[in-house]
Amino acid sequence: QEQLVESGGGLVQPGGSLRLSCAASGSIFSIYTMGWYRQAPGKQREFVAHITGGGSTNYADSVKGRFTISRDNAKNTMYLQMNSLKPEDTAVYYCRNSYTDYWGQGTQVTVSS
Repeated sequence: QEQLVESGGGLVQPGGSLRLSCAASGSIFSIYTMGWYRQAPGKQREFVAHITGGGSTNYADSVKGRFTISRDNAKNTMYLQMNSLKPEDTAVYYCRNSYTDYWGQGTQVTVSS
């Protein structure tokens, strides 16, 4: 059974950084496009970034230049490096397997002084 487990969330001040991880099991991780999404309180879930099995990336305009998505296929893990964080980045961040449409349980990121 496929499993996606996010970690690395927390409380950070504006301008700070966090690195999220998404550990995958139960699927052939290396061939799938994987993505990060987020949902802020009272808002719909939105796309943040995705990365193909070959390493091609795409980002939402709101995070371009600040966030970097990457993956380590040997470790079945995807990452999201988040720099220059803003209060509007506060949300629950989810990882998703774009092929199977399987989602992780989410990790909370709070950007506040």
